[in-house]
Amino acid sequence: MARVGLVYDPLYLEHDTDGHPEKAERLQAVMTLLEESGLRSALTPIAADDATLADLELVHRPEMIRWVREQIEGGERALDMDTAVSSRSYEAALRAAGGCLRATDAVLAGEIDSAFCLVRPPGHHATPGHAMGFCLFNNVAIAARHAIARRGLERVAIADFDVHHGNGSQDAFYNDPTVLYCSTHEWPLYPGTGTWREVGTGPGLGFTVNVPLPMESGDRQYRRAFETVLLPALRRFRPQLLLVSAGFDGHFADPLAWMSLSCAGYFELALMLRQAAEELCGGRVVLALEGGYDLTALAWGVRACFDALLGNPFAPDPRGPAPAAAGPDVEPLLAAIRGLHKLGD
Repeated sequence: MARVGLVYDPLYLEHDTDGHPEKAERLQAVMTLLEESGLRSALTPIAADDATLADLELVHRPEMIRWVREQIEGGERALDMDTAVSSRSYEAALRAAGGCLRATDAVLAGEIDSAFCLVRPPGHHATPGHAMGFCLFNNVAIAARHAIARRGLERVAIADFDVHHGNGSQDAFYNDPTVLYCSTHEWPLYPGTGTWREVGTGPGLGFTVNVPLPMESGDRQYRRAFETVLLPALRRFRPQLLLVSAGFDGHFADPLAWMSLSCAGYFELALMLRQAAEELCGGRVVLALEGGYDLTALAWGVRACFDALLGNPFAPDPRGPAPAAAGPDVEPLLAAIRGLHKLGD
């Protein structure tokens, strides 16, 4: 059986957001299901360390890090209208980034084959200069930069299937050819970035691949986006490590978006990413939790990803399949993106 790591720390629950959608109950729901299903015993626990200031500065500007810390230490309850914090949020954010670093090191060292980091606060909206969109520090971007700057990798890919575009991850690598950033997301939606013509700049030109899907896109549309755009882009890039920003807010039951993915769809996406990692980089793939705000859909979506990593069959979930609907025709969009990136047929 595949050796799959789990990053989780009770400190993540102490990022107290006081009724905010990104709340501690999200992780509690996931961990309860992993225990009740027996999956947790099949996973290898990975102890999370705290990220250091030097770790954060791989992506974030020193003045941004200092501002976040000072706001929290000064008793602020929000960094902006979306991003709630509490007295231990800075410590939780350090351990979230540190947990992703530890998982990345474990996968690169061959201690495990793959990992899922059940961390919070999430990260993919945090830009080099700003905390925003529920995110303090960009966990996946820090892990990517760490793998290149300190572990000698030349090519790292980030696949982001959160329903919101990961503007922070895109910003961090927009002119960097060593990191391929690929995002499937609802369009239009917060934060308003991620059009299909955003492709990078300078030496990073062509290394940002955005697939902005229309609302009500579901399992079929995401499958086609992966088959015709994301997987061909990964194969051309040939990453030595695959990182995944795993958001479950594209589920049809999620209250913050208007997409139609099911847990079976998430299982399929995770399976395709696992198989791509096996083909391209020795199976080295690390997922990190981003969004997902319906607790049942989140818990079962995460379980579906663990099952895909472990080689288990899909376990039917209580939410079931999405309401029957054909969904939008995305083939013209996908053809335009393939043409822009010269991905062929």
